Amino acid sequence: MITRRGSERIVRTAFSLAENRRQTAAESDREAKVTLVHKANVLRVSDGLFRGVALEVVQNYPGVEVEELLVDTAAMHLARSPERFDVIVTTNMFGDILSDIACIHGGGLGLASSANIGDRQALFEPVHGAAPDIAGMGRANPLAAIGCVALLFEWLGIPSRSETDALAIAQTTARNVQRLRAAIATVLRAGPHTPDLGGTATTQEVTDAVLAAMNA
Repeated sequence: MITRRGSERIVRTAFSLAENRRQTAAESDREAKVTLVHKANVLRVSDGLFRGVALEVVQNYPGVEVEELLVDTAAMHLARSPERFDVIVTTNMFGDILSDIACIHGGGLGLASSANIGDRQALFEPVHGAAPDIAGMGRANPLAAIGCVALLFEWLGIPSRSETDALAIAQTTARNVQRLRAAIATVLRAGPHTPDLGGTATTQEVTDAVLAAMNA
């Protein structure tokens, strides 16, 4: 269901993300950009509401570049030239479709982690979902699920403790996230790989390799 409150919340999140990415980017001159994706020319009530709210919110972020794309055009550009995008914000259905297109550039569904973040709770899961067709076969790529752990650590943030404890916890969390992502990158480069990446390794073998890389 598309509501004014939900649209405003997710658009603000997108613009905040774009600003934070610019601040932490290695290239200090990189421009923050948000692409609004919708089909308001056809879905005039639902996407029309989303678009209208989004255009209101953008007024509060003068330092962020904004572009609008219809979802079919966005899908074409995402498949052909993904580097043109920074942050994409869209509705639930279109986001589900576009994320599946985007993950191809990273190696496929087996590598795509996702975070569903609310005001107080969050859920982290691989984009590919349960994959019941290969359940119990040991063929699933575990890297998307392992990547969700890194997203979970980042979301947990700093608990409400003393300033000293909070800083120590934040530093430890950042180190663990870095170690985990480095281990995933090591396995991607050197293997072993599951069948979706052209290998013959099992889910357990890839998981063991990530753990070994973390402890190396």
